[in-house]
Amino acid sequence: MKNKTSSEAEDDLRPEYDLSKLLKGGVRGKYAERYRASTKAVVLAPDVAQAFPTEESVNEALRLVIRMAQIAAGIARPPEQE
Repeated sequence: MKNKTSSEAEDDLRPEYDLSKLLKGGVRGKYAERYRASTKAVVLAPDVAQAFPTEESVNEALRLVIRMAQIAAGIARPPEQE
């Protein structure tokens, strides 16, 4: 089965939307720098990626490292033991 080219693709845009009016005044890349500044991508080594299969597990481990560094530096108190 062949993929449709852009000229053959079905137009799903509703008739009440006029692209010439919607895109008028738009600025390409207007927010690109802000997005780039707030987004960080990190590539994990394969052995590290096996230990941390999800982004949540990576973030949790890094938060623990940050907390331990703060405790060691005397910036934060260790959590109370129950």
